[in-house]
Amino acid sequence: MITAVQSLDHTPRHAISEVAAVSGLTAHTLRWYERIGLLDPVDRSHSGQRRYCDADLSRLAFLGKLRLTGMSVADMLRYVELARAGDQTMEARRELLVAHREEVRQKIADLHATLAVLDYKIDIYSGKKHSA
Repeated sequence: MITAVQSLDHTPRHAISEVAAVSGLTAHTLRWYERIGLLDPVDRSHSGQRRYCDADLSRLAFLGKLRLTGMSVADMLRYVELARAGDQTMEARRELLVAHREEVRQKIADLHATLAVLDYKIDIYSGKKHSA
């Protein structure tokens, strides 16, 4: 079975500066992600410079989405470790993502409630409502 990541080009071609620009991460963060295992070891050019492939970019894009939702680095690492372990971990990955989705939904609900309070205060200061 071929997955989306397996079908991506694994040819090392992107310099760290390119990947930093595309991902919004710093070069330091990219090296850290590799060091802690969020990224597989990155290929090197003949001069020792890191060269990232399209599969690395795809993983970074997904990790960026997870970070944006507030997922901890520890949970992101757990997900990556499960993914590396193969298809037999699909259910565990699904469970991890389902649990995180519930956390995200709760954060969204909390933000909506907070937004309502801000809207109320803005309306007061705009003269649309009277404070109690």
